[in-house]
Amino acid sequence: MSAHELVLRGGVLVDGTGAGSVPADVAVDGGRVTDVVPHRRGTDRPEGHRVIDTDGCVIAPGFIDLHSHADFSLQGWPAATSQLPQGVTTLLGGNCGWSPFPVADLAELRASTAFFDPELSWEWTDGGGFAAAVDAVRPAVNLALQAGHSSLRLAAMGGDERPAAGDDIARMDALLAAAAGDGAHGFSTGLIYAPGAYADAAEVRALVAAAARHGLLYSTHIRNESDRLTAAVTEAVDAAEAAGARVQISHLKAMGRAHHGTVSAALELIDDAAARGVDIAADVYPYTASSTTLTARLPGWAMDGGPTGLLRRLADPPERDRLAAELRARIRLDADDVVIAELGEGPYRDAVGSSIGDVARRDGVDAAETTLRVLEAHDAAVAVVNHGMSEDDVATVLRHPRVAVASDGWVLRPSGSGRPHPRSFGTFPRVLGRYVREQGVLTLPEAVRKMTSLPASRLGLHDRGVVTPGAVADVVVFDPDTVADRATFKDPWRLAEGVRTVLVTGEVALDDGEITDVRAGRVLRA
Repeated sequence: MSAHELVLRGGVLVDGTGAGSVPADVAVDGGRVTDVVPHRRGTDRPEGHRVIDTDGCVIAPGFIDLHSHADFSLQGWPAATSQLPQGVTTLLGGNCGWSPFPVADLAELRASTAFFDPELSWEWTDGGGFAAAVDAVRPAVNLALQAGHSSLRLAAMGGDERPAAGDDIARMDALLAAAAGDGAHGFSTGLIYAPGAYADAAEVRALVAAAARHGLLYSTHIRNESDRLTAAVTEAVDAAEAAGARVQISHLKAMGRAHHGTVSAALELIDDAAARGVDIAADVYPYTASSTTLTARLPGWAMDGGPTGLLRRLADPPERDRLAAELRARIRLDADDVVIAELGEGPYRDAVGSSIGDVARRDGVDAAETTLRVLEAHDAAVAVVNHGMSEDDVATVLRHPRVAVASDGWVLRPSGSGRPHPRSFGTFPRVLGRYVREQGVLTLPEAVRKMTSLPASRLGLHDRGVVTPGAVADVVVFDPDTVADRATFKDPWRLAEGVRTVLVTGEVALDDGEITDVRAGRVLRA
């Protein structure tokens, strides 16, 4: 028997399909799984030029993060240091309506996405150029792309608050077709973020129909995740059903204590749609806080013209007064639940880690005025963490068979400034440790399915997300007794523990818990 390039020997295989675990050895050659040999008496064990002892560990497909914003950070930190210790081998970017392409007005796109703290060279105008730039830095993990609605809208019609005319729709359709031709897997909306929030239902339906024609997944940060959650899910379902589109409801949740429990009604809508034949699924992150830009708390008109338009209004006393009055009248999260996560240099730099309520009390003004002051002083580029979800809701959504695990993160560096959401560092081990081992919310095979074959199926990645002969050898080996997240809201810059080995296209990217200098990832073109 000839020796394989690499053999994972002695572990328990959880193959990603949801089937039960099986003690087995896994052989890898030429970047693919070539043999899976169950441990049976009398069975020859495969030999390898390199054999990795996986005794006491689980062998599983590499985890696929179906909702990431790492397309804004992977070029700047291609080692993906926060991802490999989680077992993540593939990220889907372009979510919530934002992608680093197409680029028409570069200054406008950069200003609108500044809260991501992008680490990009911005040397492209389209998806193909962006993919080439990412491939050139040799990323350690794979990246799949989506075209974001807000980015398309900026390129086609700028950041103004106005309905899209027929010519605008045609331009966005053409840009979407170009992105599909460049290998994008999906089209996303972020219907709480300007300028995407300015789209009416007709515009959304037209673009979802275009996405379906181009064979793209439709991912949506729906229009409301609190008091009108079910109406927002219904809007997404209606658009997808009319177009025959595949639809992914992003990070399903109910924000605000008054709305806890309404996720069950949202899940019922998803089930009803699936029963009618709609190709629908959702994803969730295992935390009771979200993270986004502070501008998401503002009324839509305030962002007409993008961050530049907002700053112009803040400098105009009557407009500023109007904005403050409306902000005070809006039903929003409690100011003590909104924590400043990151902002640039300026007068509120020392407030990172403090809530808007903390800063308001310190400065002797109310939360509305504090919000405006912080945005004004930091060019409207302020990331926040919003505490407002229910642990019971997280578990309810996580249990649902149509729901995948995803992070909604974007931080790839192991250390830095600010206090980012811990989901960038711990999402997948947190599910395995907290929700499988400690709480029993999920079985281990079901949790792995939600991280592997389920997201792979949403993207049409038919040779990933499973460990079976012929599949791409994106593989993770972890200790089921110790795998855990270590990042917290107060101390987020902590890498996960318990993942021993990660293979990316058969190359050892994480070896005995240590990141190697092998970077075998690439942009996965549809």
